Amino acid sequence: MGMRRADRLFHLIQLIRGRRLTTAAWLAGRLEVSERTIYRDVADLQHQGVPIEGEAGMGYRLGAGFDLPPMMFTQDEAKALVASVRIAQGWLDTALSQNAQDALGKIISVLPVEARVAAEALAVYAPAVGLPEHALRTLQTLRESTQTRNKVFIQYRDLSEKASERTLRPLGCFYWGKVWTLAAWCEHREDFRSFRVDRVTYVRRLDEQFRDEPGRTLADLTRLDQARARERGLPPEYIQAAAPSASR
Repeated sequence: MGMRRADRLFHLIQLIRGRRLTTAAWLAGRLEVSERTIYRDVADLQHQGVPIEGEAGMGYRLGAGFDLPPMMFTQDEAKALVASVRIAQGWLDTALSQNAQDALGKIISVLPVEARVAAEALAVYAPAVGLPEHALRTLQTLRESTQTRNKVFIQYRDLSEKASERTLRPLGCFYWGKVWTLAAWCEHREDFRSFRVDRVTYVRRLDEQFRDEPGRTLADLTRLDQARARERGLPPEYIQAAAPSASR
């Protein structure tokens, strides 16, 4: 059964708002209706005063000065948010986990009663079996350093228990289902390296900051991993999703 027209119109506005230019064909595919229905819905919204700019065959965008209340979630969307936060909290650092919980609380508090009750009663739980406390603290330092663009000094023990010390440009933190890794530019090796967060035995954020330099960015690393995937004959879907590989 298709969604109610009122819900479809609301969703249509949200889809147009989220993109610079949106074609009727793309909207029809997302909403599972015909392009003719999209043309009619857009015309009706324009007649009601919604500043949708553009025309059939060209694409649509939402004009300036219009917005919708940000907390109009359906019951299913509210339940998805609750499930996502519950699952994520076990694998986020303490600060990010608390912020996620606080944000969810604000969202839940302004939902209609039916949606709030349905979301809070969701029988999906995630026991706290994530990273140990020291790894969570390390993850927070590394995550914050990627945002502030500060170099970090780490002491590391690899999978063969070999110890090393590195000064790194932290580029991004990646979650792989059971472990987090840090993708970084290693100042000692003068090359990209990835490190398992739970095997970092000591970390210190340095005062020295860094700027993007050609050949040393996260985008450069991603392109390099994609090229390696092609050389190994991996399928296109793997190449498309290629990201910095597991720890070294």
